[in-house]
Amino acid sequence: MNIIKVKDYPAMSEKACEIITKHMKSNKRSVLGLATGSTPEGLYEKLVHKNKQGEITFQYTSTFNLDEYIGLDKNNPNSYYYFMNEHLFKHIDIPEKQIHLPNGMAKNKQQECDNYEQLIKQAGNIDLQILGLGLNGHIGFNEPKTPFDQRTHIIELDESTRQANARFFNSIDDVPTEAITMGIATIMGSKKIVLLVSGEKKAETLAKVIQGEVTEDVPASILQKHADITVIADEAALSKTKGYN
Repeated sequence: MNIIKVKDYPAMSEKACEIITKHMKSNKRSVLGLATGSTPEGLYEKLVHKNKQGEITFQYTSTFNLDEYIGLDKNNPNSYYYFMNEHLFKHIDIPEKQIHLPNGMAKNKQQECDNYEQLIKQAGNIDLQILGLGLNGHIGFNEPKTPFDQRTHIIELDESTRQANARFFNSIDDVPTEAITMGIATIMGSKKIVLLVSGEKKAETLAKVIQGEVTEDVPASILQKHADITVIADEAALSKTKGYN
């Protein structure tokens, strides 16, 4: 693991943008794996700025998002498609046909999982995958106990995940109970991974991810075994990691 310690959230976003910009300039037909949630918002803001400045283009880039809620259509403000469109896609020069998210409204959900997995393979797998870290150690929506060999699949969301995401909904009752997510094996198939972590509340989990045993109880711990993983974390997030606190 290549661990980059930065001062705070803005510095984390800036460093991530620097790495992704460099990658995109060297590989203009890049396949990017994208994450949702508050962690990558600053990164997306900076990528939009670089695109508007003409420093990078997304014209030849393909994107695959990690996950989508089951039961929310793309126009629902709480869907991940809506989130990505608001924070990134509608502000950049990416052709719509090169944007990919699982369809949470698919009639045959298992078929949707299989199709999504196939699309990723046809694209040559993910060149650079951006990840956030869940409080319980999940990556994508791969909750604790998810098998490491799992590919794109339907997941029942952990109660702690639903509680953490309830702030985006009117009430906890409105938070979907299931999602379609890239599996851990799919994520590990990415050529390069950048894990973004910010804030003290993630500190204990991040310490387990970096220095704990590799266990399905902490899904992100598998990242220790990836050949090209960069962790960009701020001081607060690294406050319980030995040697970085």
